[in-house]
Amino acid sequence: MTHTVCKTNILPLTDVQIRDPFWSEYINLIRQVVVPYQWDALNDRIAEAEPSHAIQNFKIAAGEAEGEFYGMVFQDSDVAKWLEAVGYLLATERDPEIERIADGVIEIIAKAQQDDGYLNTYYTLKEPGKRWTNLAECHELYCAGHMIEGAVAYYQATGKRKILDVVCKFADYIDSVFGTEPGKLRGYDGHQEIELALMRLYEATGNERYLKLSRYFLEERGREPHFYDIEYEKRGKTTHFGPWIINDKSYSQAHKPIHEQDKAVGHAVRFVYMCTGMAHLAAVTGDAEMLESCKRLWDNMVSRQMYITGGIGSQSHGEAFSVDYDLPNDTVYAETCASIGLMFFAHRMLQLEPNSRYADVMERALYNTVIGGMSLDGKSFFYVNPLEVHPHACGANHIYEHVKPVRQGWFGCACCPPNVARTLASLGQYIYTVNQNTVYAHLYVSGEAKMVLSENQVVLSQESNYPWSGDIRFTVQTEKETAFTMALRIPDWCEEAELSINGINKPLDGIVVNGYAMIEGTWKQGDTIKLHLSMPVLRMKGHPLVRQTAGKVAIQRGPLVYCLEEADNEAGLYQFLLPREAELHVQEDPSLFGGIYVVTAEGRKEKFTDWGESLYKRNTDAETEPASLKFIPYYAWANRGLGEMRVWVREVHS
Repeated sequence: MTHTVCKTNILPLTDVQIRDPFWSEYINLIRQVVVPYQWDALNDRIAEAEPSHAIQNFKIAAGEAEGEFYGMVFQDSDVAKWLEAVGYLLATERDPEIERIADGVIEIIAKAQQDDGYLNTYYTLKEPGKRWTNLAECHELYCAGHMIEGAVAYYQATGKRKILDVVCKFADYIDSVFGTEPGKLRGYDGHQEIELALMRLYEATGNERYLKLSRYFLEERGREPHFYDIEYEKRGKTTHFGPWIINDKSYSQAHKPIHEQDKAVGHAVRFVYMCTGMAHLAAVTGDAEMLESCKRLWDNMVSRQMYITGGIGSQSHGEAFSVDYDLPNDTVYAETCASIGLMFFAHRMLQLEPNSRYADVMERALYNTVIGGMSLDGKSFFYVNPLEVHPHACGANHIYEHVKPVRQGWFGCACCPPNVARTLASLGQYIYTVNQNTVYAHLYVSGEAKMVLSENQVVLSQESNYPWSGDIRFTVQTEKETAFTMALRIPDWCEEAELSINGINKPLDGIVVNGYAMIEGTWKQGDTIKLHLSMPVLRMKGHPLVRQTAGKVAIQRGPLVYCLEEADNEAGLYQFLLPREAELHVQEDPSLFGGIYVVTAEGRKEKFTDWGESLYKRNTDAETEPASLKFIPYYAWANRGLGEMRVWVREVHS
């Protein structure tokens, strides 16, 4: 089967250099602080953080140390994601010391691999002989998938095959175990990851075996008789985390075959990882049914179950989606990993169908929840990303136990920190895609990108002060005149856009297709394109069926969602009111976080006088008094100590 849109291709990280006033600081932080810090965490060298033992588990499995397995059943994946982040960093800048450390880790991983190719320290050390007996709960294929992704990234950056050979041997072994053929196990993992990883391994090696195995894992999911039930009976009805995971098959999106699913349900990370694999498979094979399934699931998720910050997964139980339009702000889960997975899904959809609706969501998640999941010093992290926080309640009321008012140094379940590292280290892959002679600019990030267009090498330079300013300049560098089309995204938050080429204004009428301004031309050395995106301060409203945002507004400027924080506005943020007629002012605050843009307004604050000791009173209207409101970007909250935070603010008539 074929689809009607053309697949676009990402640029290798080696061909993209980011030199951006906003993002370079983050990438340098990943390189200089986060990856070394996480290496120390993986080796249990950070006194205030929960122990990881992840490297030690591999050393024990490799015969280089003695001891017992420690940690979660998926502890191996933290090492794999760290290796993946290192690979991305090495692709853009060689670092002999971190490469030496990574090579040493790879030696240990290779020694820990079993003779038949199997690689998993939990089952090797703690439950030998029980491989593949509890796929619903125990993450064997999930860990395998992350190791594959780490190996592909490291191989593509360094050209060193050792870790790639390890995962190819592992994938070949997995292929010998699973499938529909007689004697094979007709199973699949409870936590999707192997599917998208096998697609990456296929593209790195060209081995069709891995593509077919990815399709098997996707299309076998949810079929009857149900694999989870068969496996549960074989185990004597024992479980690792509890029988609810077996019983609630929607938790892992195994309640129906993928082509019969029409809603985002269950564990949010598993959902978007599954959809990422589906979209990648559709892009490579042209599978129209797979593409339509991706669109159907995408539409439900972003139009009914996504927070304004790009967070997904609204309930703590199961780290899962709820029902349509149920988006609580204070008990929200919105796991950092889920927004990262949302970026993965959007990125794959852009390769299938260059449409700004995917890039808009990718940008929303990136600039709000993904970078908000890490402190500005790179040493603490959010697992959960609330839109409203009352610190005194977080420590006293069990329904808020998952919500942390300050970021944590590490976690027993430490999936989010290395996930942030690998995503930001690979940011260069998200900026552009290329289809034949069309270059799609999805994100506005300063730097240079090399590509071949019309058989000529072209370097495209981008300059901006995004996300603070909407003025973006592209300069073409090419030895020969080259015909190609520049496709520049016009974001959904932009009310007015202006375009000029070599100083001459060009109307946008008639050239915007699927949210991209399509600029055809024959380009020569030094040609420039300037794009101006208006960045008004927007009062965003929630859908009428989202009861938690009724009567409230959220402030957004450009891709950034803003919030009130106690550090700027005093406690009792729920008492602040924003009049509809109030003007919203943008100003740079160089004293905050190295210089950010804040939004200010003259609002009101409720005050209650002569209330007394009564908990309730009748016919009592609160008086209000003037209050100056200061909103900061959501990603920057909780970097100044303990305090309240709120995204949605009550709106009133003056």
